[in-house]
This record gives sequence, structure tokens and C-alpha cells, in this order.
Amino acid sequence: MNPMMAAKAYAAVQGGAMPSAPSAAAATQGPGFSELLQGVMNSTTQQTRGAEAQMSQMVQGQGNLIDVVTAVSSAEASLETVMAVRDQVISAYQEIMRMPI
Repeated sequence: MNPMMAAKAYAAVQGGAMPSAPSAAAATQGPGFSELLQGVMNSTTQQTRGAEAQMSQMVQGQGNLIDVVTAVSSAEASLETVMAVRDQVISAYQEIMRMPI
């Protein structure tokens, strides 16, 4: 099971019977589900790297402990959110796969 499979299944359900034929309404709605997931993953990665940079500065004696704790807490919250969304996407995919055709 792959998260991208779940994203494609979701996109197919949202797109109707012909997911390969984009509609005019879909083009004006904004980013798709996969783009949103990619944005969240990029944001989480950036927050994690920021926390690592804060920890590195603290080890070198240049950082502030409060900044390190804040950055680590933010990165941890982002990771927990991504994991919760992942679990929901997998659950939705499994539910879609159980639907009768």
C-alpha cells in the first residue's frame, strides 16, 4: 500500500467517472490533493531542518535554549500532524477499496 495510491484514488473519486479528463471546475479550484500533501511534506521537512539548525547553534554555544525548544516542539507537532493525516489517508483508501463496484 502506497500513500500516492491513496492520493490517486481520492483524486479519482473527486474527479468523477473520468479522472483522466480534467474539468473546467477542477482547473479553477486550486491545488489538487497531491500538491497539498507535497506542500505539507515540504513544510514539515523545513521545520525539521530548522530545528536541527537551532540545535547545532546551541551545541556551538551560539543559540538560545528557548529557541531550540520552540523549534523542536514545532517540528514535532508538524510530524505528528503529518502522521495523523497519513493514517487518515490510508484509512480512507482502505474504505474506498472495500466499496462494492
